[in-house]
Amino acid sequence: MNEYKHIQTFYFIGIGGIGMSALARFANLEGKRVYGYDKTETSLTRELVQENITVTYNDSVSEIPDSIKNNQNTLVIYTPAIPKDNTLLNWFQTEGYTVIKRAHLLGEVTRNTLCLAVAGTHGKTTTSAILGHLLADCDMPVTAFLGGITENYNSNFISKGTEITVVEADEFDRSFLTLNPDIACVTSMDADHLDIYGDSTALEDAFRDFASLLPSPDKLLHKKGLPLNGKTVAIEDPADFEARNVRIEDGNYIFDLKTPSTIIKDLQCSLPGHHNLQNAVTALGMAILAGSPTDCLPKALRNFKGVQRRFSYRIKRADEVLIDDYAHHPTEIDALSQAVNELYPRDRKLIVFQPHLYSRTRDFAEGFANSLSKFDEVILLDIYPARELPIEGVTASWLMDKIQGNRVQLVFKKDLPVAIKASSCRIKLIVGAGDIGAEVQRITRYLNDED
Repeated sequence: MNEYKHIQTFYFIGIGGIGMSALARFANLEGKRVYGYDKTETSLTRELVQENITVTYNDSVSEIPDSIKNNQNTLVIYTPAIPKDNTLLNWFQTEGYTVIKRAHLLGEVTRNTLCLAVAGTHGKTTTSAILGHLLADCDMPVTAFLGGITENYNSNFISKGTEITVVEADEFDRSFLTLNPDIACVTSMDADHLDIYGDSTALEDAFRDFASLLPSPDKLLHKKGLPLNGKTVAIEDPADFEARNVRIEDGNYIFDLKTPSTIIKDLQCSLPGHHNLQNAVTALGMAILAGSPTDCLPKALRNFKGVQRRFSYRIKRADEVLIDDYAHHPTEIDALSQAVNELYPRDRKLIVFQPHLYSRTRDFAEGFANSLSKFDEVILLDIYPARELPIEGVTASWLMDKIQGNRVQLVFKKDLPVAIKASSCRIKLIVGAGDIGAEVQRITRYLNDED
């Protein structure tokens, strides 16, 4: 963070975001005075306050402390999710403060470190969380900025040293091109963010531009089959880093890892689904490229407990299973379907899905319909708009009409607990990237007859 080393005060607009809050924690740990704004209070913002970070929920200039009204010694960081008409953001810009995007600060923080960057349209958070944990558990001097809350650390921030950094390389608005990666991976390149890129070709070009930031193609790992140069990753398919002899024992994947130089036998991954096994192999490959001793990796992987809202069990009883997951793209829902069918092949399954973004729902409507139709019952919520305005004709009801052959219903959030409990399916999944995650605790209490 050399460029901003002299700055003593950091103000984060959108501080409650998962990526922003990790940077706020880092700045706080560096001894900076940290302030921030977000629209609503969450468990994450409450944790920041407990760490002596000042957070406001009022988008008003009156909320800016007099002590930081000095644009020479205050850095303002914002996330692209913040609306352009945000009062605080516009005031800071008008008053001449240094105002930068989150990705720019992340690039500065990692500039003089061994930067391990995890890119891909799916799997970034789980892969980076596994990688951060592997390095930390192997006593490597790592700081990890994560896009989810890891169960091992109950945090989106791992701090075991500053020589190595692990970051998620976000393709949204081409933010990952501001990074300075030394080692990187690309987990997937499925079409997404077409509101930004226009088409899949432009998205693929951006990933190739990201890969070109590396000092050598040998420092890039990618899923086998992607149109990139680098070392390949695969499951039961010849690759530079390959999971071989994969089997399931007591609900866990057991496998051998073939690397360019050796084979590590009988590794254990407790995360369900082939996509998570792929993520684990990718993280292991990056850890090895970063110099991690291989003898500590089996224990570290075995001890990894997962990431909140990534196939997170909320109820696990003989009569009922409730799983919470962040999936918000057809490819991710397909991966979720594969995982849950592998674990519970004989049970009927209900998916509760909140579509995320009007543009994504429009662009992938047929894919969503096909993916959701793999479940026995479907409950849809209204589309979560995030940063977008409505698109005429694009509604949850419109999507519902495309889903064939299932029991499908559209439900308001307030009615979710009753609707879910009425389902005869033993396996129930709550899925989406909007605010549906905030409903999980209430639903869990209701299903447990605590309300």
